[in-house]
Amino acid sequence: QVHLVESGGGSVQAGGSLTLSCEASASISSPICLGWFRRAPGKAREEVAAVLFPYNVSVYAVSVRGRFTISQHNGKNTAILRMNSLKPEDTAMYYCAAGGEGTGSCLYESRYKYWGQGTQVTVSA
Repeated sequence: QVHLVESGGGSVQAGGSLTLSCEASASISSPICLGWFRRAPGKAREEVAAVLFPYNVSVYAVSVRGRFTISQHNGKNTAILRMNSLKPEDTAMYYCAAGGEGTGSCLYESRYKYWGQGTQVTVSA
């Protein structure tokens, strides 16, 4: 069983920055997707960004492109999400995920087998 340990998150004002980190507790056969998804109150979970490990190839949702950067930590099953220019609409519970199921973009939820507990991000106007 793989456990995903999330850290980061918190509260910031609009325009601020936060960094989220997600580390897998055990080795996962690569290549795998390491990604972040989010769920805002009253809305469905949506993709944010993902990186294909170990190739460090990243993909982003249109809503965060140019503001968020995801990268892998060399030598570890870790994905770092740097969030800049945060907006109130970025407020959500952010979930880390890992997996190598099926094929297709790492933004597809179907690629993921393991999920973290979530970390709250709140952006005030």
